[in-house]
Amino acid sequence: MKKVLRVFGVFLILLAVICAAGCVSPQQQEPTQLKIATTTSLYDTGLLDAVQDYYLENYNVDLLITSQGTGKAIASAKNGDVDVLLVHSPSQEAAFIDEGYGVNHRGIAYNYFIIVGPADDPAGIAGMTPEEGVAKLKELGDAGTEGIIFVSRGDNSGTHSAEKNIWKSAGFNYTAQITGSGPWYKETGAGMGDSLTTSGQLGAYILTDEATYLTYKKNNNLPLEVIIDEGASLLNRYSIMTISPAKYPDTNVKDATDFTNWLISEEGQNFIGAYGVEVYGKPLFTPMSTLKDSTLPPFNIDCKTPVVMPTA
Repeated sequence: MKKVLRVFGVFLILLAVICAAGCVSPQQQEPTQLKIATTTSLYDTGLLDAVQDYYLENYNVDLLITSQGTGKAIASAKNGDVDVLLVHSPSQEAAFIDEGYGVNHRGIAYNYFIIVGPADDPAGIAGMTPEEGVAKLKELGDAGTEGIIFVSRGDNSGTHSAEKNIWKSAGFNYTAQITGSGPWYKETGAGMGDSLTTSGQLGAYILTDEATYLTYKKNNNLPLEVIIDEGASLLNRYSIMTISPAKYPDTNVKDATDFTNWLISEEGQNFIGAYGVEVYGKPLFTPMSTLKDSTLPPFNIDCKTPVVMPTA
């Protein structure tokens, strides 16, 4: 009997040694990596930093985030450099999907663009629609009115696309009549945060998403105030999609699918909706799930149906 116990004891010791070397819980395993190309506004506000920390801790997936304007983010995705695209330019997203690069498209959140500028509003555009406001800025700028400057990102980002749509709605041909039209119209070719900083330094007007503005207003003492914040053209919708494995077979579709479903889940939507409340007294992004039906205009996107893992 003693011999049996000794043998059993040796077995337990060996088992403990083996488990110490190779038996680890999912939390102890090396995290997988999910590469994400995203717009600057989601990153500059700190939301994705917060998501990155939470998701790694709870799901053992390391989100490798590259923050760029939407145009550059889409270019990275078309090169197969990432697994996921997280942006805010409906027309560019639609083209990306039509060309076969994106699958599992879902809406995750929204907020609004605003036009901010000097507190004394030298152009006198407060209370106007966005279209009326930019038309007045052009009129004054073309006339060489002192103190009238409009800063554009000029980088083919989602914000830049929204700005071009406003000019179009106001009756202007952007290429022929706006870009390069004079010293009053300055293009930075930079992200939202840097462009806001430039606007503050110049005492200029600029179109920005509200979340990045609030972040820079609080953390960087941005000397600009909200001038125009109402108008149908100011809607700012954020969405996610997986890079098609038919285009790039090495796409990490497993983690991309799980991450998409987390973002549209109750847990993910609550996380988005809570972000910013403690600091700003309001969420920086409104969860898409708060809408009765996001598939209707002007949102036009599914935000509730779980996605399934795509195949090549």
